[in-house]
Amino acid sequence: MYSNPELVLKGAFLESSICWQSPSNIALIKYWGKYGIQLPQNPSLSITLNNAVTKTKVTYAYSTTGKIETQLVFNDGEAPLFHEKINVFLKSILPIFPFLSQLKMTIESSNTFPHSAGIASSASAMSALALCLCSIENKLFSSLSNASDFFNKASYVARLGSGSASRSVYGGLVLWGKYDEINESSNEFAVPLRENIHPNFATLHDAILIVSDQEKKVSSTKGHSLMHGHPFEKARFEQARANMKVLLSALKDGDIPQFIEVVENEALSLHAMMMTSKESFLLMEPATIHIIDKIRFFRKENKVDICFTLDAGPNIHLIYSEKDKHHVKGFIKNDLLKNGLIKNWIDDCVGDGPKIIKE
Repeated sequence: MYSNPELVLKGAFLESSICWQSPSNIALIKYWGKYGIQLPQNPSLSITLNNAVTKTKVTYAYSTTGKIETQLVFNDGEAPLFHEKINVFLKSILPIFPFLSQLKMTIESSNTFPHSAGIASSASAMSALALCLCSIENKLFSSLSNASDFFNKASYVARLGSGSASRSVYGGLVLWGKYDEINESSNEFAVPLRENIHPNFATLHDAILIVSDQEKKVSSTKGHSLMHGHPFEKARFEQARANMKVLLSALKDGDIPQFIEVVENEALSLHAMMMTSKESFLLMEPATIHIIDKIRFFRKENKVDICFTLDAGPNIHLIYSEKDKHHVKGFIKNDLLKNGLIKNWIDDCVGDGPKIIKE
């Protein structure tokens, strides 16, 4: 789609750098199962976070070796496996950015949250890198001066590194995957949802409850592959599309109970798919289940509109509105944290999306 053999440098230039900060996101409608090159079997919908971010700086200079040259610094240290993944990714996108073989790059990346613990670190990391690459292209060739073109391409490129990264290129509520009722939707890149969102959902908060900060047992890549031939594969994709319709209606009408029902159903369905795969795996821990029970009890007893969702890991995202923040924070600190059910928590909320960092 974006292959362009014309993006080749004609001569040397002075060393330069670009830095982007890009957020993680948490899916409300889950993407689990793909085909082709990082294309989703069902549309997904997420909220972009504000505080759980990856900051990536790329320093680049002209090179005549004819191959991609990279040095990677992650959280002020070396990360060989991550470096290998980045190099494989960069080689795969050479048709899109052929000038990469003419650059020597130092990539410095850091997270504000635990890496590979099921908080979509690949989404923030790959979206930040994709934004840097698009900025480099625009600086060298002036080819992405239109903002819409820039972010569409960044979302497309981010998707090739990590499917969920396509959504982190935008703030607020973001949809990725072809969905007939959203005309501009696509499997190739994500689109922001800026219309038909009720004020009830304008200021959502997300408390990320850290049950474990250890690297998750099974990679998302492997988990997605286990959807092929899954006994509930077809039913799951149909369920996701049905839930998308209901959730979009709830977001438009301000229907909080319906929102809660769909979001929690999606979270548990995701983990049900993992537990019932041919090679099954369980990423929830005992504390995860205990906390879910406590959230449901707290909601019922206090009539507070909170709900939970999970990524592919044991940590819980507790979603609530601005009006309930003091009550919910008290619940987290005085119950969950005090009783040792969580190690820590990240106080987050819906964010505006990535930011270019001036250094």
